[in-house]
Amino acid sequence: MREATIHRKTNETDIHLTLALDRTDAGVIDTGCGFLDHMLTLFARHGQMYLDVTCKGDTYVDYHHTVEDVGICLGQAFAQAIADKRGISRYGSVLLPMDEALIVASADISGRAFLNYDVHTLCPTVGGMDTELIKEFFLAFVRCAQITLHIKQLEGENTHHILEGVFKATGRALCAAVFEDKTLGGQIPSTKGLL
Repeated sequence: MREATIHRKTNETDIHLTLALDRTDAGVIDTGCGFLDHMLTLFARHGQMYLDVTCKGDTYVDYHHTVEDVGICLGQAFAQAIADKRGISRYGSVLLPMDEALIVASADISGRAFLNYDVHTLCPTVGGMDTELIKEFFLAFVRCAQITLHIKQLEGENTHHILEGVFKATGRALCAAVFEDKTLGGQIPSTKGLL
């Protein structure tokens, strides 16, 4: 089974996270930030993966540490779950409409951390959370997962719709990228022989 469990405790957050790429049942998602919980639920459902995460964070300060540290843990779990990347498709791209919003997400399970996050026209906050933290979440995720991820907003006016599209599209792109392609015969999808 392609899965991993991470426990990360700092002076700012205490996180338990389990990710399973080959399960589709729903785990408990309770980060202490309702909007982040909603986005992670969409990410897991559309990514066809199991995600269970609890976080006790210093939310009396704000949601920054919680959002970033959950991104770190999710990235670490993702990297462990795909291990040496044998037999995966490697690439995944999705063009996803969410009402008036239109989002592109493209992923390369490359072993190289890079994020292009081109999302704009956002209200400063949604659900009590600063919307700029979404970029921090994805930066933490790609650095720890060691993947390349492009997220681009093509259309959109409603902040909730835009960010919902971002998480759904990213989940679907990653689902396609980690799909086990039987035609590869368990090979690593690179001419280098290593990712």
